[in-house]
Amino acid sequence: MHNLKTVLLLGILTGLFLAIGKLLGGQTGMVIAFIFAMIMNFFAYWFSDKMVLAMYGAKEIPYEEAPWLHDMVEDLARRANIPKPKIYLAPIDVPNAFATGRSPDHAAVAVTSGILRILDREELRGVLAHELAHIKNRDILISTIAATIGGAISMIAEMAFWSSLFGGRDEEDSGIGGIISAVLLMVLAPIAAMLVQMAISRSREYAADETGAKICGCPLSLAKALEKLEMAATQLAPVASHEVNPGTAHLMIVNPLRGDFIASLFSTHPPTQERIKRLYELAKKMGQI
Repeated sequence: MHNLKTVLLLGILTGLFLAIGKLLGGQTGMVIAFIFAMIMNFFAYWFSDKMVLAMYGAKEIPYEEAPWLHDMVEDLARRANIPKPKIYLAPIDVPNAFATGRSPDHAAVAVTSGILRILDREELRGVLAHELAHIKNRDILISTIAATIGGAISMIAEMAFWSSLFGGRDEEDSGIGGIISAVLLMVLAPIAAMLVQMAISRSREYAADETGAKICGCPLSLAKALEKLEMAATQLAPVASHEVNPGTAHLMIVNPLRGDFIASLFSTHPPTQERIKRLYELAKKMGQI
């Protein structure tokens, strides 16, 4: 069901992209914008893991420093039927974790200093299982595809605007009406693309919760971890604003950046309480409640 929804949302993004290309009035501009977006996201796909880890000053944790953590990740990776990812420590106070890497064979999980302080080992196991689920489900690849199409939509919408403004479109489309249409296109098309990208991200979070709960075998461990992380995110919001790059917030298991009601509408994460509710329902189905 989650995969079907993701495919549908990616289809909507593709359809939106093609529709804007048609409005632009030619194939050349569409192809150029799409190729440019592909090049940008090619580099993001191959090097984003190194960039994100470096951004947080994350260092790989040697086995000798935390054998229990390595054994935990190895056991979860075996249960998930994926290679054991590298393990990194991000020295920041905000309690969180994230996965990165272009495939299960080239993946890493990172935990922050803050999360190691507030979670017990069973709760941390639930969090790590969630991150391994992202790796298993190839969510990074899906996010890259969505970003590629979304980026192309933004660029081609802007091209359509400038084309209309300087008379590059048909004469019947020129004039104040054409310019207004182009302005609306330039503003609304990227917003629509962003909303679809957020829907994909939220869908993948629910999927990772479910897959991760099954990997670790205890949905309640992840549910209790999310409760603690949500509370910490609220309390440490001022700290997070300095420690967390907004461009990487979507990678975290809980959104560390908090804002007003409008900001919550554009969050890449589904409501934590809804995630917890679903995990309790899953635990009930598994006979653990």
